[in-house]
Amino acid sequence: METVAGIPCNVEIASEYRYRNPLVGQATLVVGISQSGETADTLAAINYAKKLGHQYSLAICNVPESALIRQANLCFLTRAGPEIGVASTKAFTTQLASLLLLTVTLAKMRHKLSTQDEQRMIMALRHLPVALQHALQIEPQVKIWARSFAQKRHALFLGRGVHYPIAMEGALKLKEISYIHAEAYAAGELKHGPLALVDNEMPVVAIAPNDQLIGKLKSNLQEVHARGGELYVFADADSQMTQSKNLHVIRLSEHAGLLSPILHTIPLQLLAYHVALVKGTDVDKPRNLAKAVTVE
Repeated sequence: METVAGIPCNVEIASEYRYRNPLVGQATLVVGISQSGETADTLAAINYAKKLGHQYSLAICNVPESALIRQANLCFLTRAGPEIGVASTKAFTTQLASLLLLTVTLAKMRHKLSTQDEQRMIMALRHLPVALQHALQIEPQVKIWARSFAQKRHALFLGRGVHYPIAMEGALKLKEISYIHAEAYAAGELKHGPLALVDNEMPVVAIAPNDQLIGKLKSNLQEVHARGGELYVFADADSQMTQSKNLHVIRLSEHAGLLSPILHTIPLQLLAYHVALVKGTDVDKPRNLAKAVTVE
């Protein structure tokens, strides 16, 4: 949003937002994101924003008859279809696509995006189904990794820039359905603590798109490798990552620009899925979790 549309943007945890006094202008658009549209924390946060004087709210949601849709001024339906599993997958992907469309629309309205760049983004979105099919083709390689992961008790996920939240998604999915403890860190933060955890029993998963941060990421991964850590890297085809002892690489397509986070989400979700299958856990109904969080 900030890079493409030039609009200041804060990301808030809904369950924390209404317990502080945010200093935000009343003309700010408040966006609530929920698969079910019944998430208690998100509903309460939207309601709190209205009480603070915010006049504009937008719901990005998958369920047209949900409470969030009724509560927000505007709605953007992701239309992902029924999400059966508790650990949402396709709903997350469509939320990312929806946020990109919102960004492109606002950038166009603010004259921050040339017609040529707008067309390039639209064509990339239209090509997304084909790109996702290519991402799914790496599943046999992911299955091999899953057999090794299933024996571990902890894992570390790394990403930089817009791929750090995708690393968080990978760690979340592994926790939710395989019950392996996993944490995600911005790769540049390794030296500020997490590096102390690295050993040959702590697999480290990295997202390595061939973007402007690839050189920095390689340096971060070298720190892990030098300390005996075992690296599992999802790299773009043109990122020049070389497989070696304790460095395993799965290559996706060439760098997809702003769509790269969506494409890198798929193999991380597949990894969690196949680890869960090896362990024999219920991928659709993880223990202790509910489909919609309707209470705080």
